[in-house]
Amino acid sequence: MSPQAGRGSGVAMRTADLVVVGSGPAGLSAAIEAGKRGVETILIEENRSPGGQLHKQIHKFFGSKEHLAGARGFEIAETLATEARKWTTDILLDTAVHGRFEDGSLGIVIDSADGDLVKPRAVVLACGALERAITFTGWTLPGVMGTGAVQTMINVHRVRPGRRFLIVGSGNVGLIVAYQLLQAQAEVIAIVERLPKIGGWQVHADKVRRLGIPVLTSSTVVKAIGEEEVQGVVIATVNEAGEPIAGSERTLDVDTVCIAAGLKPRAELPLLFGCATVEIPCLGGRIPLRDENMETTVPLVFVAGDVAGIGEASIAMDQGRLAGIAAAEGLGLGKESELQKERSTIRARLRAFNDGPVGKPRAAAENRILDELVKARATARRPRDGQQDV
Repeated sequence: MSPQAGRGSGVAMRTADLVVVGSGPAGLSAAIEAGKRGVETILIEENRSPGGQLHKQIHKFFGSKEHLAGARGFEIAETLATEARKWTTDILLDTAVHGRFEDGSLGIVIDSADGDLVKPRAVVLACGALERAITFTGWTLPGVMGTGAVQTMINVHRVRPGRRFLIVGSGNVGLIVAYQLLQAQAEVIAIVERLPKIGGWQVHADKVRRLGIPVLTSSTVVKAIGEEEVQGVVIATVNEAGEPIAGSERTLDVDTVCIAAGLKPRAELPLLFGCATVEIPCLGGRIPLRDENMETTVPLVFVAGDVAGIGEASIAMDQGRLAGIAAAEGLGLGKESELQKERSTIRARLRAFNDGPVGKPRAAAENRILDELVKARATARRPRDGQQDV
């Protein structure tokens, strides 16, 4: 993979069979599976180390041995990154993709320096998700932050950003951050949840309750108090419409508000590639249409992980594996019988995540994605005026 002359002076053109954008559990898994089958792979990561959100996770993960269950998140990141280094041609860290040109080449910026180009035959987009923000009076005060910032500070840099916390949102992330804050010797005064029930898994909810953290459902934050920084917060009970009930307000003595309002897929790159998308709220919002191999409406462009719908790390790993295997097949590499067997095993694991009442909405969403994909492909094949359908 020697750089070649590219557009303009000083611009290098790299070539590769496959470019994987994002090195979270999905991207690392895709790079590993493709590389194992002889695919020349470049892995691009905007941060300074591979692993994505796993770096921030110090708790042990659930699941199976295929998903490295029993290991802590940062350990899973290290294991996958070590494996990926064996199979990838190059891992470009501190690198961002900023554009896609007509010839299929990608514009990249490495370490904030001059841009280069990389031209792949296939692409896996595993660019993750963004945190959702919520607004209230005082939400821009220092001391109001998202869960990602809190986890980065306490779990990566060992810095406690406050002493007394209110967490807004009771999904898995909010519940997990609550007991991670206790491990960092902080106080969690309460978790407030606008909905009438807790959003995260019961095992996490039971843990925070055993630790003495109250979870206040049908409640929300109304105002952060303070001039220069958070010095308190006003919360209130909400009605069935989610609106604060007058007279139910009360003030809590906190110095930090941690927003855990959920995630939304980072759909910018799939849209840049021209991938058709669909809005599915239970998967986080607008996501690319993709088939059972994670291929989008654009041939040899695959998605995996949170960009394909918000889910657990174990789902991201298996989606990445499917994308990596499908990319290898699309590039004419790997044995068909072996690829088919491996795909069947992975798909069975993914279907298992959608079993039961908890997985039912996700199962319905997956079916809708496939239905919309069929419609999108049919529309793409439809002849224009004056043309014959062939």
